[in-house]
This record gives sequence, structure tokens and C-alpha cells, in this order.
Amino acid sequence: MAKISKDQLVKLQKKYITDHAIGKLFGISRQAVHQLRNKYGIPPVEEKNATRDNDILKAFENNLPVEKIARKFKISVSQAYRIIRDNK
Repeated sequence: MAKISKDQLVKLQKKYITDHAIGKLFGISRQAVHQLRNKYGIPPVEEKNATRDNDILKAFENNLPVEKIARKFKISVSQAYRIIRDNK
């Protein structure tokens, strides 16, 4: 796993926001970045998730099928359903 310190990860998270973007920078997976965040006790960027979740809910309210929503936002169908259920 990449050698990223807690302080470095916090700074990277503020700049790049997503685990995917940070992972790409270091040549590791977003899951590896997620594991590091958990190890260091760093929470995810909530505003990123809130914006995405609102966009998913709007798409659903505009009658876009859940399968297309999942593809558009690059998430699983079950995750799309969970986001819709939790944000109604």
C-alpha cells in the first residue's frame, strides 16, 4: 500500500475530494484510499456525497430509470436504490 501520512491524506482529500482521484494520483485503488481513511479515522467528504445524492434524487423524480441513474453516477443499482430510499 502507498505510504501516505494522515496529514498528507487530509490535505489531498481537501484538494481532490474523492478517494478515486487520490488513488489515481498514487496508482492505488479508491478502496485502498478508503482503507487508509478508515485507518487514520478520517471521515469522507460529506458535501460531495450530499451533492451526488441530491442529483440522484432529482434524476429519479424526473422518471429516469434506476439502472440508468446507476450507470450515470457509476454506482451499483442497489446503491442507487439505497440513496433514493434514504433521501426521500
